[in-house]
Amino acid sequence: MATKRDKPKLGEMPVPQDAPPSVMALKLAPGALSAENEAYFEKCQEKLGFVPNVLLSYAHDDAKLTAFATFYNDLMLAPSGLSKLEREMIAVAVSSENRCYYCLTAHGAAVRQLSGDPVLGEMMVMNYRAAELSGRHRAMLDFAAKLTVTSHLIGEADREALRQAGFSERDIWDIAAVAAFFNMSNRMASAVDMRPNAEYHRQVR
Repeated sequence: MATKRDKPKLGEMPVPQDAPPSVMALKLAPGALSAENEAYFEKCQEKLGFVPNVLLSYAHDDAKLTAFATFYNDLMLAPSGLSKLEREMIAVAVSSENRCYYCLTAHGAAVRQLSGDPVLGEMMVMNYRAAELSGRHRAMLDFAAKLTVTSHLIGEADREALRQAGFSERDIWDIAAVAAFFNMSNRMASAVDMRPNAEYHRQVR
């Protein structure tokens, strides 16, 4: 007689024969996840309908996954003078400069969703400079782009331009922190050929 089994953990789930290609080029076996990270993955599955491939890419090392997710959630979701949309716009502008396929796909979808404007989302992915933006947002993205391409040229005039656009000292820190995080994330995604979830392509079209 068959007995009821506990639900398998994500790292224990069998891979079906028709599974999609790996989420990245490196063949790293999933590691044992903490109860907190197992719960985090289940929450993603419940809220999004899938676990973002960036998280699956880090799942070979529970400590690295925790560090990445904790920093990401603090930067992108915690209280800030920057709205969630503004933080996603920074992510897309930086990723566009770096030509990061994963982040442009994932965060372009987030801009479409948060703005309710698919055209803005597509324009941000291609070239934010061609989008119809407020002076505040243009100053914010100009700073993020310069920090990405020529960080050594950032000076007091650049910070003052943000103040004149209405950003506080803490806001300037947050703009820089989000831009810096995505420069790191873009480079990791490019290094391991991280591939975005197919669901992102279909969202808010």
